[in-house]
Amino acid sequence: MAWFKRSTKGIFTSTEDKKEAPDGVWNKCPNCKKALHYSEQVEHKYVCQYCDYHLRVGSKEYFEIFFDDNAFAELFGNLTSGDPLNFTDTKSYKNRLVESYKKTGLKDAIRAAHGKIDGQDLVIACMDFSFIGGSMGSVVGEKIARSIDYCIEHKIPFLMISKSGGARMMEAAFSLMQMAKTSAKLALLSKAKIPYISLLTDPTTGGVTASYAMLGDINIAEPGALIGFAGPRVIKETIKKDLPKGFQTSEFVLEHGFLDFIVDRREIKNKLSTFIRIMNN
Repeated sequence: MAWFKRSTKGIFTSTEDKKEAPDGVWNKCPNCKKALHYSEQVEHKYVCQYCDYHLRVGSKEYFEIFFDDNAFAELFGNLTSGDPLNFTDTKSYKNRLVESYKKTGLKDAIRAAHGKIDGQDLVIACMDFSFIGGSMGSVVGEKIARSIDYCIEHKIPFLMISKSGGARMMEAAFSLMQMAKTSAKLALLSKAKIPYISLLTDPTTGGVTASYAMLGDINIAEPGALIGFAGPRVIKETIKKDLPKGFQTSEFVLEHGFLDFIVDRREIKNKLSTFIRIMNN
């Protein structure tokens, strides 16, 4: 009766000799749950090749997608947040910032850079959700303001990529002031007749939506992105009614006239390049 017994061990590698796959090589699509290899993610611009779900990515990936040969000069990279209110909740704001620096390698929730898109100059300011939920603080507003001044000085189009949970509560009124500040700067950009393109990604909410994210000469979004002011749960609890299916997705927002169009991340560089070329002629 030895036919159902294992006569020899089928696994010869001891536990201590096993090798683990490096972190970041594999990822799982949040939508279809299929495994995605890193090289496939890069090839498909961080879009699932099985279900077209747009994975959340940060400034590093967006710069890689937009800028020719991933060549760019970062602008105002030395700006960091202060702690004007000496804010403390479960931990001090200073400690939260230090933890975010170490965890993300970023200095705040936004990076700005000047590069070329199909040979045409472009300044991009891109938010990073990994840094305190992409919250808008004084550094975010200041980098956007300085980027706009840079665009006016050099007559270069401006692309804003929004990805944020809203205003940063640790800076309170200092954070809310950035809404007016960035809106005023964008008015100067418009007066100078320099194109402003706003790209809304998942998620774009709160004071960011209520200010610079919706003020573009063209407002565009990625498929399936959450776009709104207050979150769906808050709205539902306030009005005591069920919300429409797909409420606050980019498709819903487009249908109600708040977006110009939705574009797949794999096609966006070509479309933006064409738009900039038309605007510059």
